[in-house]
Amino acid sequence: CGLRPQRKYIKLLNRITVNGSSVGWNQTHHCKLLEGLAPDQLQLCRRNLELMHSIVQAAKLTKLTCQKTFTDMRWNCSSIEKAPRFTPDLSKGTRESAFVFALAAAVLSHSIARSCASGDLPSCSCAPTPAEKPGPDFRWGGCGDNIAYGLNMGSAFSDAPVKNSRSGSQAFRLMHLHNNAVGRQCLSDAVETKCKCHGVSGSCSIKTCWKGLQDIGHVATDLKSRYLTATKVTHRHVGTTRQLVPRELDVRPVRDTELVYLVSSPDYCTANEKFGSLGTQDRHCNKTTSGSDSCSLMCCGRGYNRYMEKVVERCQCKYHWCCYVTCKKCERTVERYVCK
Repeated sequence: CGLRPQRKYIKLLNRITVNGSSVGWNQTHHCKLLEGLAPDQLQLCRRNLELMHSIVQAAKLTKLTCQKTFTDMRWNCSSIEKAPRFTPDLSKGTRESAFVFALAAAVLSHSIARSCASGDLPSCSCAPTPAEKPGPDFRWGGCGDNIAYGLNMGSAFSDAPVKNSRSGSQAFRLMHLHNNAVGRQCLSDAVETKCKCHGVSGSCSIKTCWKGLQDIGHVATDLKSRYLTATKVTHRHVGTTRQLVPRELDVRPVRDTELVYLVSSPDYCTANEKFGSLGTQDRHCNKTTSGSDSCSLMCCGRGYNRYMEKVVERCQCKYHWCCYVTCKKCERTVERYVCK
């Protein structure tokens, strides 16, 4: 019973991705077409229909970004495609589910903040001018990503399934809310100053700058680092309240910057439905590296098979004035390796 809020959330992520794209999102009854919305999410949908396009895009981007970020790992986020039939890697409180929750929260707020700046949302606009004094070589201007609005509306939607749920253990709810917050905190850390030059012949004598978010790939890489160092926690009394504390080091509270999980994961070397492991048989590996995608680590010591593949590529490209490029097609043979 402790898994229900998490299953509902991942199921909703998949439904938004599959069903949300075909909806116009211009009438309030469209909100009922998406099964699984928590009461607060349904209310947010009805009051802010224009947000749903950003939410749909965020759901798609979450799945793609997760798989791209973990393409070099034994667990490669492929199980997110199996929703609503969940495997234990995402239906229990594992470090993998911690990453997915944090990433989904970050991507949603990122999508909304960018939509504000691009003019796609009538309910918000560019971010306010930064309070900090501009440097001597630039002035504030442009249209910054509305990070505050993105974080506010993103948290309202992301946290609702957990806050509205009366099923499941308090430990699971606290874990998910904590990891959602870590995802948004990573997003806040990804703010940078972006500038555009003005002047005669691109001299950059005048520079206009604004605050913008880095691409979501940067946030995902940050979250992956936190995934690798995630802390296993337990639910215990601390004073008069029950809190999440590190299982091995319960002398300190859980840090706001670390991902947390309740259940240890398998090594994902061999297929095992009980643990949600798809195994690494037939996965591609890299013979020349020593990283997580190396054949020794990816194949878990089982060895690998070698095969040759013909690859057709563009080559001998030439630029023609003005203005197009012509290329030839070249064929070469490359070595590939897959795990036994």
